[in-house]
Amino acid sequence: MHLVYPAVLSVLLFCTGLYGVLARRNAILVLMSVELMLNAVNLNLVAFDVWLRDALHSGQALTLFTIAIAAAEIGIGLAIVLMVYRNRGTSDIDRLRDTAEGREPPGGPAPAEKAEATA
Repeated sequence: MHLVYPAVLSVLLFCTGLYGVLARRNAILVLMSVELMLNAVNLNLVAFDVWLRDALHSGQALTLFTIAIAAAEIGIGLAIVLMVYRNRGTSDIDRLRDTAEGREPPGGPAPAEKAEATA
């Protein structure tokens, strides 16, 4: 087996995941894109492990470790996204950044808040 085939496939998967992270606005799709990037890394690790004929199979061991970390990451990430969706009503990343609590608008408090403060 040539190393070029899995390496090219891995690069294509990683670039697709990177595009998904940079272009998507939905938090669940961003998490899916991160998983796609991690799977591209796993494919690379296994391909290089087979190519180098390592006696310890360190590429496969690292792949199992990465899969375990990815499972924990997706579980915690989905739990956070679900809680944010329940509290805010959206999982759009741009709208979540704009509606952060504790920030005042650029021009100061709203006029209704100024009237309440002086009364």
